[in-house]
Formats: sequence, structure tokens, C-alpha cells
Amino acid sequence: MPKRSQPANVLLTGDGAYLVDAGDGAAEQLAKAGVPLAQLKAVVISHLHFDHTAGLLGILGLRYQTNIYTPLTIYGPPGTKQLVDGLLAAMLPTAKSGYGMPGSPYVDPGQGIEVVELRDGANFRLGAARVVAAKNTHYSFAPGSDDDRAFESLSYRFELPDRVIVYSGDTGPSDKFQAIARDADLLVVEMIDVERTLQEIRRTSPNLPEPAAKALETHLRTHHLTGEDVGKLAGLAHAKAVVVTHLSAPEATGDVLVEYLRQIGAHYPGPVVIARDLEEF
Repeated sequence: MPKRSQPANVLLTGDGAYLVDAGDGAAEQLAKAGVPLAQLKAVVISHLHFDHTAGLLGILGLRYQTNIYTPLTIYGPPGTKQLVDGLLAAMLPTAKSGYGMPGSPYVDPGQGIEVVELRDGANFRLGAARVVAAKNTHYSFAPGSDDDRAFESLSYRFELPDRVIVYSGDTGPSDKFQAIARDADLLVVEMIDVERTLQEIRRTSPNLPEPAAKALETHLRTHHLTGEDVGKLAGLAHAKAVVVTHLSAPEATGDVLVEYLRQIGAHYPGPVVIARDLEEF
């Protein structure tokens, strides 16, 4: 959507900033939000699709170019280390040339960077927050298959001293996500308008082969949450509030957004906000 950035949410605590997903433009959005890169202590990735990771190179590159070498831990599902290693390798020509000054010391672009790969059920801490990861249904590989073991899409529960925030990442209806969403003070979720999204895909990719189009439609219908899905999930979880952030609904404005709120509200009586970029909750 032209007026919405890709997924990137920052959790601010008393001890620092923690970025949850890093879609394209994440570094720019952090600057607009007034969050210095030096304040960033960790990045938490839900899954490895590019709309959730494309901004990571910008963050790593700006840290390097502005001489920020404070520790930064990047958490994510299996494959995150390979992703980060590739980004750091892409930075090597710049690192070796530096500012073009003969005799300048070489600085490793990976200095201060640590990667921690997570799987379903992982527990870890981000400062004062206890975090729990849960495998969701954004992927539907056959249980026990090589792909199922190699790739996971994760949702996260952030248990802070004063409230609990649960982040869906991308997912379809999911028992494990439902479980970690229970009694959340703030439920941060994705949502899709499947028909609008399919119309936009057909408009922009009219020559998409039929098998690819069918596979994409299946993905959109089963691996994402509709407004009705969001309402049912929030209602069963007894969430105190819902914020929709990652919205796939091309050109949706005005009455269409009101309709999404109605769909959610049919199953959930609590407050719901369809967030705009840079809003705080």
C-alpha cells in the first residue's frame, strides 16, 4: 500500500529499543520516530519473507557508516544467520574501501553483531521483557518434512512488567498463536483483504502463470488473517485491545476501513485500531 511502510515495530523500554521485524525503510522510519540507531539493542524477526527483512541491510549499513559498534543481537527463525551473514558479506566492498583514505584501518562490518536462531517454544529476554516464540501457520509444510524442520514462521509474546504485548507476524488461524495471545493487553496483528489483494495482483501481474496465481491465492487465503479471523482470535484470547498494523488491502480507505472494524467487532467487543505509520500504543 503506497501510504503504509512495510512491517517494522519498535518496542521502547526503560533500557533501550527493540525492533520487531525490519521491512524495507525500517531505518528511515526509526529516524522519523526519533529512535537513534545507537539505542537499538536487538532486532526480532518473525519470518524471512522480504517484506519483513528488507530493511535490515539499511540498519546494519547505517550502524557501520556512523561508527556504531554497540552490541546488536538479531533474533529470528532458522535461516536468520544465513541471511545476516549474506548481508554482512555484501557490506565487505564498502568496509574494505572505507572512506578512500590510504592506510585507514579495516573494521569488520560484523563487529558487535550476534545472531540467535529461535524455534517454536523458545524463551529469551529483552531487557525487562520475557519473550516467548510460537510457531504459527504462515507456512504449511508437511509436519516432520525437511522443509518443516528447516523453516519456521514465528509469533511472539512480550511479557513486560506493566503489560503483555503479543505480535502475530504473518499467520493464518493458529492454535499456537491463539495460546500465546491469551489475556494480552495489546494484540498487534496482521490482516488481509484477500479479494482486494488478488485484484491488485491481477492488475500488476496480468501475465502471471495460472499455476503460480493459484498457489498465491491459496497462500493468501490460508496463511493470513481476515478481519473475521482477527475478531475471533481476539475474542477467544480475551485481549484487552487490538492494533492492526500489517494491513494488505490496496487502496482501502474510509468506509472500507470501517467495514474491517465491523468485521472484527462482530466477534470482539474490545477497542480496535487500524494503525497508521508512526503511531504509538
